[in-house]
Formats: sequence, C-alpha cells, structure tokens
Amino acid sequence: MPEMNIIQAVNDALDLAMSADERVVVLGEDVGKFGGVFRATSGLYQKYGEARVIDTPLAEGGIIGAAIGMALKGLRPVPEIQFVDFIYPAFDQIVSEMAKFRYRSGGEYTVPLVVRTPFGGGIKGGLYHSQSPEAYFTHTAGLKVVVPSNPYDAKGLLLSAIDDPDPVIFMEPKRVYRAAKGEVPEGPYRIPLGQGAVVCEGDDCSVLVWGAMVYEAIEAVDRVQREDGVSIDLIDLRTLLPLDIDLITESVRRTGRVVVVHEAPLTGGYAAEIVSRIAERCFDRLEAPPKRVTGWDTPFPYTLDEDYLPRALRIAHAIRETLAYS
Repeated sequence: MPEMNIIQAVNDALDLAMSADERVVVLGEDVGKFGGVFRATSGLYQKYGEARVIDTPLAEGGIIGAAIGMALKGLRPVPEIQFVDFIYPAFDQIVSEMAKFRYRSGGEYTVPLVVRTPFGGGIKGGLYHSQSPEAYFTHTAGLKVVVPSNPYDAKGLLLSAIDDPDPVIFMEPKRVYRAAKGEVPEGPYRIPLGQGAVVCEGDDCSVLVWGAMVYEAIEAVDRVQREDGVSIDLIDLRTLLPLDIDLITESVRRTGRVVVVHEAPLTGGYAAEIVSRIAERCFDRLEAPPKRVTGWDTPFPYTLDEDYLPRALRIAHAIRETLAYS
C-alpha cells in the first residue's frame, strides 16, 4: 500500500474520478499546466487535456458560476478556489444559487459540484491566506461541508463528494498538506459523508476536532493521558454538515465532559453549534460545562501564527480544567 500525503491523495482521487467518468472536470486558477498553487492538480492537464482541466481567469464568482452551469448541464465539475480566503467574491453564487437549486426547482435539478479549497493557518500566510470560514457554509442549507485531516480520509471523502448529487464544500487543511502522511489504498474507495472517526477511545472526556487541529488534539490528549492517567475519547468529525451527531451524543453521554477545538474565531464558530446540540441531547449527563478551544476574535495575524492557533498546550489545559470541574 503506497504512502501518500494529502496533496498526493487528492490528486489520486481526482485522477481516478476523471478516469472513471468523463463528466468530471476540473477548473480554477492555475490548475492546468501549472498544476495548481499547491500542485494538487499536477499532471491532470497533460493526461486529460484542456477541455477537462480548465485554467480560468482570476474571477472566483465566474469560476463557481460556470461550474454551476456545468453541473446543471450534466457535468460533475470540481472547481478549485486557490485559497479559501478568496472564496468571498463567489459567496453569492454558492449561497444563493448553488445551495438552493434543488429546492427552487422542486427537486428537478441537482448541482453535483465539489468546491475544493485549502483553508486554515499555520503557514504564516497572514490574514488573507489563513482563514477558517467553515461556519459560513455550515449555516447554509443545501450544502455539505467536508474537512479531511489525513491522506486516507482525503481520498475517500473526495471520491464520495464527487459522487454526491448535491454541492459540497471540500476544505483541505493546508498546514498539513505535506506533513500528514499515511498509507492510502490503490484504486477507488469511499468514505461516506456524515460519518466521524474515533481517533482514540476513552471514558473521561470527549474531544471533538477537525482539520489540522486533529494533530494538536492528538498531542494534547497523549500528554494528558500519559501524565494524568485518564482516558480521552478523541473524535475527528471529518464532515461538519451533515454532522455525525449520533457519534457525538454517544461519546458525550458516556464521558459527561466535552472539549471542542477549531482554529476559527470563537464568536459564531461552529463549536457553538456543536455545544448547543450537545446541550439539547446530553444535558442530563454533563458533569462539566462544555469548553471551546479556538482561535481569537481578531483577524489572523501576519507573524503570530503560533499564538493565534489552538496549540496542544492550550487544548491540554482545557481538557484538565474540564476534568477537574465538580
């Protein structure tokens, strides 16, 4: 079984999808001959040609608008937004058109479209290359929001997203694009959307996380378990919408304590929605107030990535505070 990083796994998934289905097309800024700014589409232009791997102008609204038209005409486009920070010029197309076409057409039309985009901090990209706006899209009925954290999940989830009849925002944690490595099966396989993954099992506290923060949470959990003699249930949500609320509920009702981690700002972050759902389903079993460990309510700083991001020490502190509450 070959070892891959996330970039290689995404590229492999795109190659397999395009090979199996001529309706799958890729479009975006520099995705063709250049292979994308992170090289996620490297080699596809040479293999499938300019009619299926399309270099576009620097116009995100145009990229998504064109992709919607392609999807409505029977194609399965996979547009790339070079950094998620640049997605806002396409926001109206995504929220007002892409997400609502099935509803407004009474189910006559679907939009089988996957918007791939790198997100998050950790590369010293400053405020215009480091944002984590997943909460905007989880607030939009009609979308699915997927966030892989490792190569195995990236390939399996992307193939499932391309198969899906509805639009998917596929957010790739660029901080670990090449750092996260693992064995990835050759050939196609699929991970169902809407299923979280248990990274490690425990009975004393639940930790819920996604994207690059999975690795900070793993370090924090390892530290707390080793030093404090407790066991932590660590869950990688993988899909934010639809959310695997059954897995979350089972975990929290067993442990009675929960910490939710994300690198987006605190206020209005997706952790608030998760905590609200936990309160609705697990209130009678909670032994401590749910905690959120997040980025700060400021623009992402140019030079202070490590101070902004929820690092392992801050996560470990939150877990210990939650465990100590009585």
